[in-house]
Amino acid sequence: MRPITQTLERLCLKSNHVRAMAWAFALALAVAGSVLPTPASALDAIVEKKSFTLPAYTTQGGAPLKDVKIGWEAYGTLNADKSNVILVTHFFSGSSHAAGKYKADDKVAGYWDAIIGPGKPLDTDKYYIISSDTLVNLNAYDPNVITTGPASLQPGTDKPYGMSFPVVGIRDFVNVQKALLESLGITRLHAVAGASMGALQAYEWASSYPEMVGRIIPVIGASETSGWLIALLDAWGAPIRVDANWNNGDYYGRTPPKAGLTQALKMVTLWAGYWTWVDDTFGRKWAEPQQDPAAAMGNRFLVESTIDKISAARAELSDANHLLYLVKANQLFVAGGDAAVSRIKAPVLLISTDEDLVFPPPVIAKTAERVRAGGAKVEQVKIGGGRGHLNGVVNISEAGDAIRTFLAK
Repeated sequence: MRPITQTLERLCLKSNHVRAMAWAFALALAVAGSVLPTPASALDAIVEKKSFTLPAYTTQGGAPLKDVKIGWEAYGTLNADKSNVILVTHFFSGSSHAAGKYKADDKVAGYWDAIIGPGKPLDTDKYYIISSDTLVNLNAYDPNVITTGPASLQPGTDKPYGMSFPVVGIRDFVNVQKALLESLGITRLHAVAGASMGALQAYEWASSYPEMVGRIIPVIGASETSGWLIALLDAWGAPIRVDANWNNGDYYGRTPPKAGLTQALKMVTLWAGYWTWVDDTFGRKWAEPQQDPAAAMGNRFLVESTIDKISAARAELSDANHLLYLVKANQLFVAGGDAAVSRIKAPVLLISTDEDLVFPPPVIAKTAERVRAGGAKVEQVKIGGGRGHLNGVVNISEAGDAIRTFLAK
C-alpha cells in the first residue's frame, strides 16, 4: 500500500531522523510533539504497531473500496467482558502513536504519553486504550503508519489511487474504527477521547453510535466545522495546489510537490501555535549572527528559517494528496450529519484553551450550548500553556485530574 515514488529501504534509513524532526515540528511549533527527554513517568512499554484490514468498505458518499488498511496500537489489558476500552482518536497530522515507544532508544514517546500509562488519567492498570491511524493519514511515508489513501496502490493495479480516491469524511474514519473494534469483539466503549480532529471523531462517535459510547472527552475541537475554519483549511491546502509538481494530484512516479507541501505545513504550524510562544522563543533574532535581514533579501529571521527547516523535514513523511483529503474531511464535518449533536446523550468533558486560533472560545461555547440543548451533560475545563491550539497536545496533563474523575464516574 506504499506509494511507488518511495522505497521502504529509503524510508527506514531516514525515518528515525525525520520522525524526530517531525515531532519537533509538532510540539515545538505546531502540530504534534517535541524532541524532549522522555519523562520518568512515561509509559514503560514497547508498543507494537498492528495492522487491520477491512476487505470491503463503502464510504459515506457511496464509493466502494477494497482492502482498506489502518494501523493501530493498544496499551493496557482488555478485561474479560471487554468493558474497559477507551478509544483515543488522533489530530490532523497525528497517528495512532499516542503513548509508549516503538524501540527503547526512541527519543520521544507517543504524543499523549503524559496521560496514558499506569496510574495516569488514562490508567492502563484499569483501561484498555486503543488508538488507530485514520484513513488518508498525513504520514503516508512513515514506516510506522498504516493507512489507505490516495498514495496507496489501488487493488488490482500497480498504480496509486491519486485523486481517483473517493472523498472521505470524519464519519468514514469512525466507521473504519468501528469495524476494527468489532473485529476484536468490542461492542461498547467506556470513553472516546481525542484532540482537535480527534475531538471531531469523538463527537461523531457519540452522535452516530450513541449506544456504544459511555462518555466522550473532546479536546480543542467543536461539533462542526465553522465557515471560518472551512476557509482556513482551504488556505492550508492552497500551497500544494499552486505547486506545478502537484499536477492535479498526478505526481506519483514523478517529482512530488514538496515545496507546496512544505509551505502548507508551515501554515498549519503557525495556526496551531500561538503568538506569545513564538515571540518569547524567537523574537526578532536573526537566522545567522552576521546576516542582518535588512541588509539583503536572502537574509532571514530565525523564526523563518526554523519553521522552514522543520516543515521540510515533516514533509518527508507526508503526502500532499493526503493533506488535501484531510482538509476536505475536516471541512465537511458536522457531528452526526443531519442528526447533528442532538443525538449525543453520553456525558461530555469538553477541554479547550482560550488561546486557540483554530477553534476559538466562542466556537467551543456554541458547541457546549448545542450539546446541552440535546440533553447531554457537559463539563468544561480550560487549559493554558502558551502554545495555542497545541495546548491540547503538549499541555493535556493540566486537565489530568478532571479526566481521571470524569472517567471514574
